[in-house]
Amino acid sequence: MQARPPKTSNRFQWLHTLGAAARTRRGVIGLGLTTLVVLVAVIGPLVEPYPSTSFETIPFATPSGQFLLGGDILGRDVLSRVLDGGWLLLVMAVAATAFSILIGGAAGISAAYLRGKTDGIIMRTVDVILAFPSLVFALLLVSIIGPKTWLIILAVGIVQAPPVARVLRSATLDISERDYVKAVELQGVRPAKVMRSEILPNLISPLMVETGLRVTYAIVIMAGLAFLGFGQPPPAANWGYMIQENRIGLSSNPWGVVAPAILIALLTIGTNTFTDAIARVAIGVDRRPEEAALIDDLKVGAPA
Repeated sequence: MQARPPKTSNRFQWLHTLGAAARTRRGVIGLGLTTLVVLVAVIGPLVEPYPSTSFETIPFATPSGQFLLGGDILGRDVLSRVLDGGWLLLVMAVAATAFSILIGGAAGISAAYLRGKTDGIIMRTVDVILAFPSLVFALLLVSIIGPKTWLIILAVGIVQAPPVARVLRSATLDISERDYVKAVELQGVRPAKVMRSEILPNLISPLMVETGLRVTYAIVIMAGLAFLGFGQPPPAANWGYMIQENRIGLSSNPWGVVAPAILIALLTIGTNTFTDAIARVAIGVDRRPEEAALIDDLKVGAPA
């Protein structure tokens, strides 16, 4: 019979998994790249040499001692706009990811545990949303009302929720058949409480992996929306929109396109690499012997 370890161990499982992932080679590289870009986005607005919306030089001016990355299409300082153009993108990506994890997680767990008609309705809805490419679906929602910040977060969150639902549904199907879950059900505990108290704590590892992946995709989708003109309205600085508006001046001053593109690429690579490290630790590929024993002991459902 499968025994359920104390709930206090579930509470810290994700911390041990993150710590183990951060000590792997992939984790160090991914966390380093992500931290670098996050610091640029967070600290950038505080250290920008000029206001990001002011006209300081000639259009597409080449880099100089005064303007390290030159000027953009309107003569604004590229370095200042790069430093000021990432913080809102990160905040919106995190908010959209939180929304997608909340909605997708609730849908996936409910579908797997309740089964029957509930499972069919939820998963058919998921299939319909997945039939549309993520960027196209987000564009459809945003184009109806306009590029408002809350709507962009909502749209990206909605298109990110179905993959989360599928992954957590698959994991919940296995966990819901464990003996300790069946024992709680026999006590007459309400399904909502079973899902919250007995199933959700056992989904920490897939939730962490999905969170990292969804952040990566949210950043890419939001940058794509900004590139297509559905991001923050001008003249606000935005890494995605900077690529779109400055691409015509690549031959004169490429830094208006290259600098934000590099930061977006580093952020997505770093997040994806660290997520991969978490996944490898969770399945036991990249673990030190002592970490493997500790994390395995913390997992719910270990053989008695």
